[in-house]
Amino acid sequence: MAIRRMRLALSLLCVLMTIGTGTASDEPALLALKAGLSGSSSSALASWNTSASFCGWEGVTCSRRWPTRVAALDLPSSNLTGTLPPAVGNLTFLRRLNLSSNQLHGEIPPAVGRLRRLLVLDMDHNSISGVIPANLSSYISLTILRIQSNPQLGGRIPPELGNTLPRLEKLQLRKNSLTGKIPASLANLSSLQHLSLSYNKLEGLIPPGLGDIAGLRYLFLNANNLSGELPLSLYNLSSLMMLQVGNNMLHGSIPSDIGRMLPGIQVFGLDVNRFTGVIPPSLSNLSTLTDLYLSDNKFTGFVPPNLGRLQYLQYLYLVGNQLEADNTKGWEFLTSLSNCSQLQEFVLANNSFSGQLPRPIGNLSTTLQMLNLENNNISGSIPEDIGNLDIYAFYCNLEGPIPPSLGDLKKLFVLDLSYNHLNGSIPKEIFELQSLSWFLDLSYNSLSGPLPSEVGSLVNLNGMDLSGNQLSGQIPDSIGNCEVMEALYLEENSFEGGIPQSLSNLKGLTILNLTMNKLSGRIPNTIARIPNLQQLFLAHNNFSGPIPATLQNLTTLWQLDVSFNKLQGEVPVKGVFRNLTFASVVGNNLCSGIPQLHLAPCPILNVSKNKNQHLKSLAIALPTTGAILVLVSAIVVILLHQRKFKQRQNRQATSLVIEEQYQRVSYYALSRGSNEFSEANLLGKGRYGSVFRCTLDDESALVAVKVFDLQQSGSSKSFEAECEALRRVRHRCLIKIITCCSSIGPQGQEFKALVFEFMPNGTLDGWIHPKSSNLTPSNTLSLSQRLNIAVDIFDALDYLHNHCQPPIIHCDLKPSNILLSEDKSAKVGDFGISRILPKSTTKTLQSSKSSIGIRGSIGYIAPEYGEGSTVTRAGDTYSLGILLLEMFTGRSPTDDIFRDSMDLHKFVAASFLHQPLDIADPTIWLHEEENDADVKNESIKTRIIQQCLVSVLRLGISCSKQQPRERMMLAEAVSEMHATRDEYLRSWMVGHEEHSTVS
Repeated sequence: MAIRRMRLALSLLCVLMTIGTGTASDEPALLALKAGLSGSSSSALASWNTSASFCGWEGVTCSRRWPTRVAALDLPSSNLTGTLPPAVGNLTFLRRLNLSSNQLHGEIPPAVGRLRRLLVLDMDHNSISGVIPANLSSYISLTILRIQSNPQLGGRIPPELGNTLPRLEKLQLRKNSLTGKIPASLANLSSLQHLSLSYNKLEGLIPPGLGDIAGLRYLFLNANNLSGELPLSLYNLSSLMMLQVGNNMLHGSIPSDIGRMLPGIQVFGLDVNRFTGVIPPSLSNLSTLTDLYLSDNKFTGFVPPNLGRLQYLQYLYLVGNQLEADNTKGWEFLTSLSNCSQLQEFVLANNSFSGQLPRPIGNLSTTLQMLNLENNNISGSIPEDIGNLDIYAFYCNLEGPIPPSLGDLKKLFVLDLSYNHLNGSIPKEIFELQSLSWFLDLSYNSLSGPLPSEVGSLVNLNGMDLSGNQLSGQIPDSIGNCEVMEALYLEENSFEGGIPQSLSNLKGLTILNLTMNKLSGRIPNTIARIPNLQQLFLAHNNFSGPIPATLQNLTTLWQLDVSFNKLQGEVPVKGVFRNLTFASVVGNNLCSGIPQLHLAPCPILNVSKNKNQHLKSLAIALPTTGAILVLVSAIVVILLHQRKFKQRQNRQATSLVIEEQYQRVSYYALSRGSNEFSEANLLGKGRYGSVFRCTLDDESALVAVKVFDLQQSGSSKSFEAECEALRRVRHRCLIKIITCCSSIGPQGQEFKALVFEFMPNGTLDGWIHPKSSNLTPSNTLSLSQRLNIAVDIFDALDYLHNHCQPPIIHCDLKPSNILLSEDKSAKVGDFGISRILPKSTTKTLQSSKSSIGIRGSIGYIAPEYGEGSTVTRAGDTYSLGILLLEMFTGRSPTDDIFRDSMDLHKFVAASFLHQPLDIADPTIWLHEEENDADVKNESIKTRIIQQCLVSVLRLGISCSKQQPRERMMLAEAVSEMHATRDEYLRSWMVGHEEHSTVS
């Protein structure tokens, strides 16, 4: 009996020793986990079966010390659904659990509290509900806790988290539905570097103790219901780099001595709160500041006069305060800001600025994209020196006459002074702006007098809007010289006389609006010679006679309004007239037409009564044979004379174009500059045309010319789409267009081309897929170069989607459409199939419903487009994610290795966490980073690179999810891309310090 008891005791001891030493198997726990996710359609769990060792299952990494225990479970972006079963708590040797970017729902089971060895817990972007379990505080070794973007996750932040997680570096709980107060115990997290609680429903005060976390770098508390004052202790955080507390109910003022606080701050956001007082002048001592957001508060007084010390400042938002300046004081900051060489957006709208806009405004940075001064009390005309800026958007309340000195603004290609209080006549000097090529908008002012005949000098102008003024007189015939004009808005004026016959020269015109004028006479048949006319508005005038039947031959015309005139006769029934509504013809004396118009029938002539009279008239009209010969001869002579005159006129015009600066470029200038578009100057070919290197201005200006192959179906639409998109955009990361050419070639063929700035380093595709077999640092990209390029691309897309009005969807993001400048900064190009999202107003140059169709490029097209979905921002985000993965892995989405169900997204998702170095582009290792020499410790180098790759690949995966709703929002992705790049660059410095300490 004693022997039996001894054997039993030994057996139990062996079991306990087995469990304690980790030789038990985790396979049952994994199979139970799979069973809990049995509703998942994920292919990631297909390998989870007993035919192979569980250590080889997808996403599973076993411990080296205890080979039968799971050390990491990485299944991000794996299409997992269902709820997380309690069996996950049996993986007690787990050090990393990453189930981010799936479709998990239900609550986090309390059993996860048993994972005491856990270092990383990442459950971002799921549909988890319930509350955050308090027993997560048992993870005493945890360094990263990331449970973000789970909108149904509510409840309070467990105070226990702040008491027992001494090694926690990142606590990221943003974009949930958390309530209650921020626990004061979080101040105990002495290792915390990143705290993100934004976009929740938190309330109450910000704990002052957060300012005692010495290593805190990123603090995001924006978009909650926080109140009270911003603790002074936060201003004393010398490590803080980003502070965002916008969109709360905070009050108080900025400390007057802030200039000696926050020495490393880059982003400082207090916007949409209730802060008061003045903006301290000492704020200009925060030398590292790049983004300053103080909008929608109650700041008063003057803008600090020495903001120009912020040499890295890019975004300055002071909109919606009570800031002031007048003719005597307060505008000094404009002179100072001329030192901010990187300033991109400067918004002072909705304040109390008054007086005239001072002259120093012209000294602002040439990188400035937006200057917004609307809804102030600024008066007077635009200072002459504003022409030194290269801005797209300029908003201001102006009054008085337009100064003739505007004609000196030689760089201006868009002039928009709409919706102001300008009066007087339009100076002819405006029409002598040779650079003015995209749009002239003077609408809705109080301008009067005639339209100067010099308007015909704008031969490259694409659109003009003079509507809503008091212009009078006749529309000058010279307007017919604007042959590339696509939209002409002259409605709501007092123009008189008839429609100029010369309008038929505007072959590219798509919209003509002459509504609500005093025009009279007949509608000329020559309008039918405008081949691309789509919309024709002639309502509320004094036109008489019939509607020209020739208009029904315009196959592109889809909207016609001739209401409220004095027209009479029969309405045609073909072409656009098939779809007219009664509103389009009401207020005339018209008859018949399609039945839907409900017009009276036209009278029928009495043929017998009029027959004799008709014969008499015919007899009188018949001339003698001799007279016919004389008449025919005269006509021939006149036609020959006109032909010679026209040829001579064309030769003179061509000569003038060649002699002028290249903004007025001709076919011949482009042909000559590219050696007749020779193969030697060919830079690349695309779907709708070819790009050539071209030299203009006596070999001093190197440009790139995109020549459209008009024989290719859709190329004309592509030209129009690209013109329309590029007319609207202005950003440092978008390819800059110089002008366009719509002309006739030497054989009389139609010729269309766009002229862009020349990018000496070609396309991104040539750098990540070099053609040369001899790979060196000179023909490949380093990791830091790729990060900088990625940041540029993200910024460009963010501008197109979120800051451009109306928003633009690119539709064809891929490496061959990314151009690299001399310093390898990136610019997005090729807007040939871009889409402009529709606005509430109907006044657009083109309909966004282009007939080009959704095509894009194979491998980059969002999956939903293949199912007929409409264009959305999420489609571009998908392409952006694939592009990012390609940049850092060096693998094209059309690579031969991607067959069956495997694609680039799944390839990266399966390996990026535990094998990022293995899937990274090997050419990265050809480069020695700028600070490599300072970091001799190879393990530190590897750690820095590995952390960076994991972050950027994770971002690419989040952007390229299969379902649009699962993709990361672009604004958030832009923030993460910047943070990843900045963290990488800072890590070299930290790595150098660590190595020095170790040494």
